Amino acid sequence: MTALREVRKTTCNRDCPDACSIVATIEDGKVTRLQGDPDHPITRGFLCYRTSHFLPTQYSPERLTSPMLRQPDGSFAAIGWDQALDLCAQRLRTIRAESGPAAIFHYRSGGSLGLLKHLSDYFFEKFGPVTIKRGDICSGAGDAAQMTDFGEEDSHDLHDLLESKSILIWGKNVHVSSPHTLPVLREARKRGAHLTMIDPVHHQTASLCDEVLAPRPAGDFALAMGIARLLFEHDWIDPEAANYCDHLDEFRALAMSRSVAEWCKDADVPQKQALGVAVRLGLGQPCAILVGWGMGRRKAGGAIVRALDALAAITGNLGVAGGGVSFYYKRRGAFDVSFIQGAEVAPRTLCEPLFGPELLAAQDPPVRMVWITAGNPVAMLPESSTVAESLRTREFVVVVDSFMTDTARLAHLVLPTTTLLEEDDIVGAYGHHYLGTARPVVAPPPGCKSDLEIAQLLAARLDLAEVMAGTPREWKERLVAPKLAPHGVTVEKIDTGYVRNPLATKVLFAGRKFATPSGKVNLLTSAPPAEATAGARADFPLWLMSLSTADAQSSQWSRKQTGLPVVTVHPDAASGIPDGGLGRLESAIGTLDVRVAHDPEQRNDVALVPKGGHVKDGRSANTLIRAATTDIGEGGALYDERVRLVPC
Repeated sequence: MTALREVRKTTCNRDCPDACSIVATIEDGKVTRLQGDPDHPITRGFLCYRTSHFLPTQYSPERLTSPMLRQPDGSFAAIGWDQALDLCAQRLRTIRAESGPAAIFHYRSGGSLGLLKHLSDYFFEKFGPVTIKRGDICSGAGDAAQMTDFGEEDSHDLHDLLESKSILIWGKNVHVSSPHTLPVLREARKRGAHLTMIDPVHHQTASLCDEVLAPRPAGDFALAMGIARLLFEHDWIDPEAANYCDHLDEFRALAMSRSVAEWCKDADVPQKQALGVAVRLGLGQPCAILVGWGMGRRKAGGAIVRALDALAAITGNLGVAGGGVSFYYKRRGAFDVSFIQGAEVAPRTLCEPLFGPELLAAQDPPVRMVWITAGNPVAMLPESSTVAESLRTREFVVVVDSFMTDTARLAHLVLPTTTLLEEDDIVGAYGHHYLGTARPVVAPPPGCKSDLEIAQLLAARLDLAEVMAGTPREWKERLVAPKLAPHGVTVEKIDTGYVRNPLATKVLFAGRKFATPSGKVNLLTSAPPAEATAGARADFPLWLMSLSTADAQSSQWSRKQTGLPVVTVHPDAASGIPDGGLGRLESAIGTLDVRVAHDPEQRNDVALVPKGGHVKDGRSANTLIRAATTDIGEGGALYDERVRLVPC
């Protein structure tokens, strides 16, 4: 008999900037193939490796299909949904009555970027409000930097790069983190744009570029200041800069406080290369800066991003086609979630990068119950052992996930949820301005429920049924209508077409108008503390860099992991361990057994480990990284850990 075949479309909702439009082939009720939508203006017919190979995860025998309750002996047993939800409702009521809602911590992260995931926040706010997280493990410093400088955080239209004469790809591996930016960059280069890569790590993006600079880790601020001094010395400053920049004299004084030679020595970049970048910014206009997220994950992360903002501002590369400083696209900007008040009403917040220490230290009242949505904090947050201890010592932990993750193994109750191919949701992107809907291309297994279904079933047990009532379609319309209806955009139009956010301008800050109190760019005026940008130490000579790969951008992608994790180092940094040999990475708080790979293209002060490894498999770099925050924005200072590599 011929199999019944059809094609359905959805949008990827996982933590990736591209939010790809997916074409799924369904045969006899099962997805057999995933492809990129050839008609989507950004996806353009291809998917990343991770999503292309998602089907083994979708149909993995390890997938959870019923609630799992921890038994007295530590094992898990399947139970029914009624029993599971009754237990949750009982514990929520009891803890609220005895200790107040602050004793309940709802932690939602970015495992899914669907906007309906915010309804979990809404449920807990109406039930409590309860304790929630603050800060952002990934982008906190960069977010705060651009809001401080511009009063707004967004980017030019992605295709505006075709108007650029120069593009600085600063700390960003587009091949892995933003693959759908690649065709645009290639076309821009074909049209004559000069591409420069600036990164302490050598990666595939170098093959796309005309020039490559490799500053030392944490040397980006010094490099930016050296470039700024060159711009001032050569008078490559926009003559109108003082009219739209506050603190221009103070920024000039900061740049002139050290010589170009001193700044470049600190950055470990030849002066000639710094001059080349200054020429691109000052004379090779319009010049766009693509800012990688990794730079912001340092103790001086906010200062680094602010320095790049300033370079674009003083050279007149803001508010013009082909210019801009792109750190983030405003993925939630088209949607109205204002009915969720968040930290304004929460009785307490815990800092996400300090999850473990702050959860353990929380008092008056202590946190007794933790509910985790769209996250795997044990693997994804620093100090994995502290995070694990903080959860292990709570009275009741609930994890909503599709798999028994490192975090789920510490829960008392695990509730199985839907995958990206089963979701009914709406999605923005943080790598472009197009909107998308996630539509279920197949039904979930009978034992799995969406986060909205779970919240609604729980609400019915807690006198909140009316508050949470509504189909996914009705909730989407509630999110869309307030901002987009005046522009003729409906959920149906997003469902059936390719809708660019009408609120996003093609050129950001056109007319040099900024949302700061003064209406001008707020230039930074001081350098970060020296210790925040200091080099590696003699006892720990390597900077640990846990980076996204084609296989795993985070732990949600990396299901099957075998063997030791691979650490990539320059041969001179291998401590005598041969290529392919075994070693051990040591930090101030932990160790990780590794297999060593030599790469002579790398700097001799970096150790590269794949991101997304699981703790249970001995592959998580976060077991080595201390919990620390960035200078502003309460981001995670994930790339400031120094390590040493020793033979086993």
